[in-house]
Parts: sequence; C-alpha cells; structure tokens
Amino acid sequence: MNVLVEVSKVIDGNMLIRNDLGNIQVRSNRQSFLAKHNIDMKQTTCVNIVYDGNNYKRYYEVSELHKGNGMYNDDNVAADALVTRTSNHALFLPIADCVGAAIFDPTKNILMLSHLGRHSLEQNGGFESINFLIKHYNCNPSDLLVWLTPAPGPDVYPMFAFNDRSIKSVIFQQLLVAGVQEANITDNPADTSKDPDYFSHSEFLKYNQPEDGRYAIVAMMRE
Repeated sequence: MNVLVEVSKVIDGNMLIRNDLGNIQVRSNRQSFLAKHNIDMKQTTCVNIVYDGNNYKRYYEVSELHKGNGMYNDDNVAADALVTRTSNHALFLPIADCVGAAIFDPTKNILMLSHLGRHSLEQNGGFESINFLIKHYNCNPSDLLVWLTPAPGPDVYPMFAFNDRSIKSVIFQQLLVAGVQEANITDNPADTSKDPDYFSHSEFLKYNQPEDGRYAIVAMMRE
C-alpha cells in the first residue's frame, strides 16, 4: 500500500465557504482538484472542523458509509481528525491558517488526517493524534510517516500559549515527543502569509488577500 498526499493552491480555487457549505463553485473546485489526482468526490470524506465547546481532540474512524460526507454539504460529524483503514478512501481537509497533518502507518496500512490549529495544539493535539493511533491501532510511532501543509510564520501568526513560537515549531515538538522520527516528517515550508499560491484567512483580514479562501489537503491510501 502507498499513500497519496496532495495540497491545493489558489489556482485550484476556494475549497470552503463557512457560511455557504453547499456552494456550487466550491463543489466544482473540489471536484476538479480531486480529479487531477484521480480521486472521486464520492470516495472522499471531509474533516468537518467546528469551533464549539472545549474539546478539540475528536478523532473518528470512517468507513464506506462515510464516503461523500461533508464534500457536498455539512452532512458530517464534527471532528478534528479522521482515520481510515481502507484503500481508495480519501480524506479531505480545508485549511485557513492552521496545519493539516497526514499521518500514515505503512506497516498497518492506517491513515489519519488531523487538523492541527491553535485550539488543537493548546490541547496537545499533535501528541494526542499520534497517541490515538498508538492506543486504538497499536501503531509504533517510529513507523509513522507524516506530511504537513504550509503555515503562516510566527511574525503574523504567533502561538501565544507557546511563547509566541511558530505553529510549525509547536507541531514538530509535539510529534517528536509522541515518538515520531524527525526524518519521517515531510514539511511543506511555504509561508502562507507571504506565498501567493496559498490562501490565508489572517492575511485576508488584514486586506492583503482579495478572497477569504481555503486551500485543502487530501490524503488517500492506494493498493
């Protein structure tokens, strides 16, 4: 089994409008982006991030029954990460200023797509994502391969709860403490606050970007 991990760019279009979850253009953008990588929307499940309550460690395994959920409208349970043990089941996560982490166990063929943002990381979300795989699937953290999406730098997006460090440095620390090998982490170093290829919500709020868009990460195991 191998794993496909791809990240969209501005040229691929906006991947989420929060107050219009069934937006026709967003659906079309998602479909076109996925089709570029031979993925069907109907075989894809969206990680539905909801900022309510005080729990940002909501991790769930999805099955065939969940294919298509959240891709056409808001018909998916709130989650901070999804897990699949099935090949050709894609996991999809729209991103604002947070980081998406695709986590793959090549020995057990288990794939997680985790949303690591300010709320999650303040609850040790990088560590807890790995710990979930250890506790529920008996994964060895040293076997895990991780891919990280781009992120804004600390000058525009400081992590106040972590002495104003960058979001990436916090994520790396939490993953390494959980037992992930640094050599197994593939980081996209692009700074979304400066790189015009990626949307950034914080830069839109500063009037530095014309559209409050979201890019996305998709991950899928293939035979």
